[in-house]
Amino acid sequence: MEIRHPLQKCLFPVAGLGTRFLPATKDIPKEMLPLIDRPIIHYGVEEAVSSGCRDIVFVTGRSKRSIEDYFDRSVELENLLERRGQLGLRDELARISEMARFAYVRQSEPLGLGHAVLCGEPCFNDSYFGLILPDDVILSDQPVLGQLAEVHESLGGSVLALEEVSWEETSRYGIIEGNPCGEGVFRITNLVEKPSPGQAPSRYAIIGRYLLSPAIFGHLRSVRAGAGGEIQLTDALRALLAEEPVYGLLYRGTRLDCGTKLGWLKATVTLALHDPELRETILDIVRKEECND
Repeated sequence: MEIRHPLQKCLFPVAGLGTRFLPATKDIPKEMLPLIDRPIIHYGVEEAVSSGCRDIVFVTGRSKRSIEDYFDRSVELENLLERRGQLGLRDELARISEMARFAYVRQSEPLGLGHAVLCGEPCFNDSYFGLILPDDVILSDQPVLGQLAEVHESLGGSVLALEEVSWEETSRYGIIEGNPCGEGVFRITNLVEKPSPGQAPSRYAIIGRYLLSPAIFGHLRSVRAGAGGEIQLTDALRALLAEEPVYGLLYRGTRLDCGTKLGWLKATVTLALHDPELRETILDIVRKEECND
C-alpha cells in the first residue's frame, strides 16, 4: 500500500491589493515584485514543493493574472531562448510550470485572511493542507512547512509556525498561549490577536506558515466577522482548539518580511549578500556610499 505524505496541498492567499507598495502595485501584484531574479511568490511555492506538496492553490483577485502567467508555460519565450542557444535558461523557465499542479480560485471581496482560506475549501477534499503567506520569505536548511509536517506526523493536529518577538512587537501579531510538549513545540491553549504588550500571554508570535486541519473550514463559516467585516483566521483557530489539538513550533530559519517597502529592501539586500555573484557588488556600493558621506 502506498504511504502518502501527510502534506499534499498548499494554499496561497494572494488576493490582497498591495497598497503599501503603490503606485508600483497598481497593475503588478505585490507577490510578483522581484527578489533578485525571481518574484516573491516563487520562494513560497518552492518551499511548499520542497515540503512535499504537489498541488498549489492560489486564492486570487482582480489584477492577479500575471501570477497565473508566471506559473504557466511560455512556449514563445522558450523557443526564442532555444534559437539563441540559451538552453539552460530555457530549461529553467520550463521547470517553473512543472514545479506542481496549479489551481486558481477567486476571492471576490477582500474580507480578510479567514475568508481567503475559506474560498479555497473546495480544493482540499477533507485533507490536511499547508497555508503559506508569501510576504514571509524564510531562509532555512529545512523548509519551514516541512518542519511543521514533522510535528504533525509525530503529534497529529494542526501546527502553526512561531517566532519569539519582543514584548513591544506583540501588538503586530497573533500571540499564542501554550504548554511546552517538546523541543520548541507547544500545545496551544489560546490565541490572542495583536495584544498590547501588557495583555500578551507570551512573546510567541504566529508567522505566515500553517499546517491546518480541514475542520478549520467549518469554523471559518461559523465565526462572526470582526472589524471591517473581515473574517479572522485567528478566531477560527481559537474555536478549533476546543475540538482538536493545535500545536506551535518555533521554526528554524531566518524570516525576511517582504510585506513593507523597508522589509522588501532588507530582503533584497540580504539575498544579494547570500549570492556569491552579487555579494561583492553590494559591499562595494555600501563602501562607496560610506566614503561619500
